[in-house]
Amino acid sequence: MPVPYSLIKPLFFALDPEVVHDLTVSFLEKTQGSLWAHLYRQPRLDDPVRLCGLSFPNRVGLAAGLDKNARCIDAWSSMGLGFVEVGTVTPRPQGGNPKPRIFRLPQEEALINRLGFNNEGCESFVNHIGQSLHLRKPSSSPVLLGLNIGKNATTPIEDAPKDYLLALEAVYPFADYVTINISSPNTKNLRTLQSDEALFALLCVLDQKRQELAEQTGRRVPMMVKIAPDMSEDELRLFASTLARLCPIDESAKQGLWGVIATNTTLHKDSVAHRPHGDEAGGLSGAPLKARSNDTVRELRRLLGPHFPLIGVGGIMTAKDAVEKINAGADCVQLYSGLIYHGPALIKSVAQALQTHSASRQQA
Repeated sequence: MPVPYSLIKPLFFALDPEVVHDLTVSFLEKTQGSLWAHLYRQPRLDDPVRLCGLSFPNRVGLAAGLDKNARCIDAWSSMGLGFVEVGTVTPRPQGGNPKPRIFRLPQEEALINRLGFNNEGCESFVNHIGQSLHLRKPSSSPVLLGLNIGKNATTPIEDAPKDYLLALEAVYPFADYVTINISSPNTKNLRTLQSDEALFALLCVLDQKRQELAEQTGRRVPMMVKIAPDMSEDELRLFASTLARLCPIDESAKQGLWGVIATNTTLHKDSVAHRPHGDEAGGLSGAPLKARSNDTVRELRRLLGPHFPLIGVGGIMTAKDAVEKINAGADCVQLYSGLIYHGPALIKSVAQALQTHSASRQQA
């Protein structure tokens, strides 16, 4: 039986956020697959959904960022998640931005981070994946694995496609789906890749590379585009039309070629500016992000139609928040800050709520 998170949260919150993060990842890495894993293991709720041509065991996933180097895949898998997304990984190792770079705003159940894609690079990343039971014994792990890729900070933005191509080629054989992260606010100019022409050029070269890799490996891996919550209605309309230029939206949805993850963190911090650390540079996540993220999900669903794969993330701190995200138009949800504030029990409560919600919608 998992240890109640309420017992250890005060200790965690008494320490520096990044120190706690590193200690937690180290603990999970060392204990996964051992008897110690009973401290956080919990049963997986069966609530399957078909998305991007993949069978998700349930609708609750881990958002990228908590496990940038893919060290704890088996630990996350044992917590009852339906899918686990790790990264963001870049072709070459990089240290990220100077510390301190993670800040808690507990009164708001929020975080601000400016990590800057700190990671060990693709070579280390795929080595860790290869060591996981998830990969070595796939029949024992129904969890799907998403691999999130980005560009190195030192790569000029005009050369960004080269980095994404290198990362895609490195992770493709190990992924159930690959996420193209073009929305982190902590890598200079990265969000300019969300504009229509830059996005179209990037996705075209990635789509071509996917076709080549599919021929080499005999498997076609869906790709997700992770976007920011700070796009205007006009920008979202251009984003949707860019996806349609690449492949007709209905056809893409039918074939499981592309999907969208909405959203990343926000740069809009007016709601927390009065709190300690509320004016720190970086992206805001947690409860204050929920409404902005939901608005983005809702508008994307309207623009992309009823069948286009859409994963919602941002501000899910309770089971009710997750249901709201589904009602806004998401097919599945991902957790990040909610796990930091409420622990693994949130996974179970969200999965149960979404299962009940799904059943009631089918009966209606």
